[in-house]
Amino acid sequence: MTRVFLASLLTVLLALLPICARAQLRGHGGPVRAIAVSKDGKTALSGSFDTAAIRWSLKTEAAEQVLRYHTDAVNAVAFLKDGRMATAGADARIAIWTPGRAQPDQVFEGHRAPIASLAVSPDGASLASASWDHTVRVWSLADGQPQVFDGHTQNVNGVAFTPDGRSVVSVGYDYELRIWPLAGGRPEIVALPSPLNAVVIGAQGEIVTAGADGKVRFLNPDGRLIGKVQGGASPIIALAISPDGALVAAAGIGGTISIIDRKARTVVRTLLSPASPVWSVAFLPDNATLLSGGADGLIRRWNARTGDTIGPSLPSTPHDPLAAFQGDHGAEVFRACVACHTLSEKEPQRAGPTLAGLYGRRIASLPGYPFSEALKHLNIVWTPETVSKLFELGPSTYTPGTKMPEQRIGSAADRKALADFLGRATAK
Repeated sequence: MTRVFLASLLTVLLALLPICARAQLRGHGGPVRAIAVSKDGKTALSGSFDTAAIRWSLKTEAAEQVLRYHTDAVNAVAFLKDGRMATAGADARIAIWTPGRAQPDQVFEGHRAPIASLAVSPDGASLASASWDHTVRVWSLADGQPQVFDGHTQNVNGVAFTPDGRSVVSVGYDYELRIWPLAGGRPEIVALPSPLNAVVIGAQGEIVTAGADGKVRFLNPDGRLIGKVQGGASPIIALAISPDGALVAAAGIGGTISIIDRKARTVVRTLLSPASPVWSVAFLPDNATLLSGGADGLIRRWNARTGDTIGPSLPSTPHDPLAAFQGDHGAEVFRACVACHTLSEKEPQRAGPTLAGLYGRRIASLPGYPFSEALKHLNIVWTPETVSKLFELGPSTYTPGTKMPEQRIGSAADRKALADFLGRATAK
């Protein structure tokens, strides 16, 4: 069967699900990495680690179209001003779609690593992308030509246009927020005390950013720090600002969403999601309804002003893929990896390859997973020793060209516990 036929069939099957099953927008087979809402509030677009994007009717709570083009996780989505859509992913490509068409109208290529964020210019003529290749690109939607901004020294995780459309703001793992003038010239560089994961900008130009230390920082349009709020105890990985600028939603790895009064600089309520981490958040035009995307593949609705969930009752406890290993220290070390990797081939695909049958397998040899070309040329076979070395040196050093986020485990005892656990948990 062709890919187009499969996509059409999946759309039909999703639409036939009972209302009670899809009322929280159920359809993705992996964590929901990105959400966007159309200007009229009638449609949502989501991207997932399952490599698909879905266009949803928020009135009927049904999937209207499944967009399948990317060969890896869809990390960013956006609605364009002309009614089209943009999706971008870990395959380093941007696809431009017309609703109802099975294939993209255009594909923008040029990034050399996963794309983490997209932003549409105020005039609708340009699309900005942030990538782990350390660059920001601003693409002309008319001809696909990019303007490249190079200067970050680590992964760039977030990008946003200023309200006047004259600059783009980017944030990255290198602790830097950069304000790039589109007309050229040197960027304004702001050093902050934490790796940064997300950025949004209010209608008056106030910049909001957050990252690994759980703090939400507010800066004026020139980049001067004017306030900060502790948005959570764990790293914040997604931000959204209500259209009226009154509220900021900060979502974190720990499963909480902090609702912040932007003017008062205070957390007014905390939403606890059953799915941890919360990867994405987006406000509807009513300034109160919030959508969140979690690790369980569901998109949930919240009233951000009251903290109430909208729709059927949500499960009181999330599924814990490590519940069977309670008390195992190696499993607790592995917990940081469960967002991207499964231990069994029976679980839905996540961003990374399954680890089932890991030991004895050559790197980048698992059938059906789109590994980068660089990994296919490495002479590594996975064993307890090579897994330990991976986290001693870090993925970018030990496996150059990897799509894996940079992370190290400093304790030799923790590395051994993880390696031993993987031997037990992934054996076929």
